[in-house]
Amino acid sequence: MNLKITLAAAALALMFGTSAHAVDMKPINDQHKAAIDKCKDLKGNAKDVCKKEADGQKKVAKAEAELKENDTPKNRFNVAEAKAKAQYEVAQEKCDDQKGKDKSNCKKAAKAERDGAIAQAKKAQASEPPKKEEKKKG
Repeated sequence: MNLKITLAAAALALMFGTSAHAVDMKPINDQHKAAIDKCKDLKGNAKDVCKKEADGQKKVAKAEAELKENDTPKNRFNVAEAKAKAQYEVAQEKCDDQKGKDKSNCKKAAKAERDGAIAQAKKAQASEPPKKEEKKKG
């Protein structure tokens, strides 16, 4: 089934062409697979935390690769947002080891930290002057 999906995606990519700024996902996917493989021997919530860490690293790596291809305020924001969301997902999963009010407080603190990081990234993005190309779009 995965082979069919992969082949279909490859065919669509060839049919419609690829962007000059397309990010090569193979190394990112390979790194993600290796990180997920390390989680296999873990049990319970530790395994869930490990998987969230691997997924977060993949999302951050993709955002960083896009930034490397095209350094724009939006892509810098996307990196900061990906990092904040990845940390949040891991923190939320770690909170599952707690119970009752401690778990609730842990989840609230994780959400507040994520929201603060995203707000700071938005503020940094807004303070940057747009490039000439971006002025035309906006």
